[in-house]
Amino acid sequence: MGALKPWHIIILVVVILLVFGSRKLPDMARGLGRSMRILKSETEAMKKDSSNPDDDGDVRAEPKHTREPLDPPAPVNETVIDSESVDRKHTR
Repeated sequence: MGALKPWHIIILVVVILLVFGSRKLPDMARGLGRSMRILKSETEAMKKDSSNPDDDGDVRAEPKHTREPLDPPAPVNETVIDSESVDRKHTR
């Protein structure tokens, strides 16, 4: 019941041709081939890296730049103004 029959593939190809057209299919196939090659090379590189770890086993990258601590903020002189002193200044 769940097997893919040859006529399923034929119907799928016909539907793809109708949806995308015959002009776009070669470009899509090229793009898919490139993507598959990139994926294959990346997985091989990951396998190669995992089979040859460094001596200490730690492969974390070191940061390129160090961060300097920020200077502490300058103290702010806060003056408290109450509403009565403001009213007195405006009334004079």
